[in-house]
Amino acid sequence: MKSSVICFKISCLDLFIVALTDKRFTVVVTITIVLVSAICFFVLRLKGKSLSSHLWKGKKNDNARIEEFITKFGSLAPNRYFYGDIKKMTNKFKDKLGEGGYGSVYKGKLPDGRLVAVKILSEFKENGEEFMNEVASISRTSHVNIVTLLGFCFERSKRALVYEFMPNGSLDGFIYNKGPHDQSRQLEWKTLYNIALGIARGLEYLHQGCNTRILHFDIKPHNILLDENFCPKISDFGLSKLCERKESIIANTGTRGTAGYIAPEVFCRNFGGVSHKSDVYSYGMMLLEMIGGRKNIDIEGSQTSETYFPSWINNHLDQPMNFNLNEVIAEEEEEITKKLVTVSLWCTQTHPMDRPSITKVLEMLQGSLQSLVLPPQPT
Repeated sequence: MKSSVICFKISCLDLFIVALTDKRFTVVVTITIVLVSAICFFVLRLKGKSLSSHLWKGKKNDNARIEEFITKFGSLAPNRYFYGDIKKMTNKFKDKLGEGGYGSVYKGKLPDGRLVAVKILSEFKENGEEFMNEVASISRTSHVNIVTLLGFCFERSKRALVYEFMPNGSLDGFIYNKGPHDQSRQLEWKTLYNIALGIARGLEYLHQGCNTRILHFDIKPHNILLDENFCPKISDFGLSKLCERKESIIANTGTRGTAGYIAPEVFCRNFGGVSHKSDVYSYGMMLLEMIGGRKNIDIEGSQTSETYFPSWINNHLDQPMNFNLNEVIAEEEEEITKKLVTVSLWCTQTHPMDRPSITKVLEMLQGSLQSLVLPPQPT
């Protein structure tokens, strides 16, 4: 048996040696190697094409969604700009207006001379759903107290929103009593009242005036823009949610909003369901900041009641309502203050069912002070 194996090995070795000396066999081997190499090359190339096709398909899906959106809204859809257009209208991002977690805002000018604010988004979902959500939400609106979206850019990773320009910036620049160089930018009580009224009207439009109800989920001073006449306009719909008007409770949306303004039920469903009342809570917290000229949560407060501003107000309701003025206020101004305080305390009730709708809020703001009663103190 062993001798047979040895003989087989020798025969194979002899055959290999003969093959090397046989030119015809060498040609066959060479051709075989070339064919195998060619097959491997074409297989790899096909895989590369398949991957490229997959990537292009993903890009095409994004573009298809935008085209579908433009077709759906027709002439009502905002203009679509290329990134080169954005760079041109902002003069290569020369004049920066502000910055936030979403990105930066730059001042720009359209070819017709209109000034615009261009928001360049730095954070977004890969498939662009959150970005297109904002475009779709705000494109459904047309109201004096809702900022107008003039256009957008969706070019691969480059995404931008083009809004009408608001000369007085955002509300937060006025209610904390300091401007860019620490100068006072305090507003009169009548102006604050009109701003509060305008924001409530804008919210009522979102909740009741649109065919599809829009919940904003991020009402705060930073997202309220002011035009040259201090007319307020609600902006930044990145966290908004569209829902049917008949729906009273919204399905799980995940915690969304800004700390200090988020309704309790948004992050803990034990308090109740998420609904339009969640925006009412945020509105109430914003009203408190407008009244007090300070953040709702004051980390410098020496006591717990001073740290949480709604509690501080409840503890000082029996004192003159002079929160953010150093001088004695007129009777009319004090009446405005008391009305704003009462409405804000109703809006910030812990349980959604205890809060008024935004329509009721408007009635309270425009009614007489005598018709208002103070709500129970939140637990």
